[in-house]
Amino acid sequence: MKASTGQIRNALGKPTADIRLYLLHGPDEAGASDLARLLGKAMGADAERVDLDGATLKSDPARLVDEAAGMSLFAAARYVRIATVGEESLDAFTALLGAERAGNPVVAIAPTVKASAKIVKLAIDSPLAMAFACYAPTAQDAERLAATIAGEHGLRPAPGVARRLAETTGGDRAVMAREIEKLALYLDAAPDRPHDLDHTALDQIGADLGDAEMSHAIDAVIEGRVADLGSELAMLDEAGTSPIPWLRQLVRRLITLADMRAEIDRGESADVVMKRHRVFYKEEAQTARSLRRWTPTMIAAGIARVRAAERSVMATGNAGNVLAESTVTTIAQGIARRN
Repeated sequence: MKASTGQIRNALGKPTADIRLYLLHGPDEAGASDLARLLGKAMGADAERVDLDGATLKSDPARLVDEAAGMSLFAAARYVRIATVGEESLDAFTALLGAERAGNPVVAIAPTVKASAKIVKLAIDSPLAMAFACYAPTAQDAERLAATIAGEHGLRPAPGVARRLAETTGGDRAVMAREIEKLALYLDAAPDRPHDLDHTALDQIGADLGDAEMSHAIDAVIEGRVADLGSELAMLDEAGTSPIPWLRQLVRRLITLADMRAEIDRGESADVVMKRHRVFYKEEAQTARSLRRWTPTMIAAGIARVRAAERSVMATGNAGNVLAESTVTTIAQGIARRN
């Protein structure tokens, strides 16, 4: 079946034997990963997690049925998590949904899969599966999502708090969830002991750096100002800001730079291109320098490295900020050498 936001969150938070497969597809990989965490939390801290990937299922489609039906030797509960899955896993999913039994739930993340994909159609058509499309939420959607996640943690947001949470986290589901978890812990809130969430609590421990502050760090990366970048990253660290929002802003800036470079390479003047992209007049000189320094190959490599850093930050048991800061510092150093 095709699930709504509320349905997929409820289903992952309270899994039942009726659903064997939760397919989270679409470009918001961080949001899908955060939804997958709901299943892990519902299964319990002592549950055994079996990690698979698309390549494994392509070579051995029956493996998924075996893992879904298998019993854990060391834990009371067991579930399967599949990362970066695609159409190559159609046979494995078909076998899972057609198996006689499958006692362990499966959650699969498919960031490159479109809504028209065969595995998505399979999940939508099956009563034993749920498919949910993960896209970066709009401002209004992000505000509703913030209120929903807060409610799941026993928090009752005061007027304007949900909107502020959405804005300060850049609408990122994963970052939003971490901030709300932090607030719930601070206020000792839980579903069985709800607590009001007001602006005072957000001021005391919430991340409240806006776009301007994050943009300063991004500017330093794009321009190769390594010394300035260090102080900007230190400011973000001191504020407790997650790297995810500014990593994503950096990717968006690089994508825009790539579009502008492509237009210039087709013969258009830099002035015309910057006006078309509505570059603020005070930033035209800086943008022109960046267009000269960044080659298409460098931009593509930069986007790939930043996205890889985001995926690493989202993974459990890693150095988080250190990974992100190391990546952008290396990129800035490369640009500085071209100055």
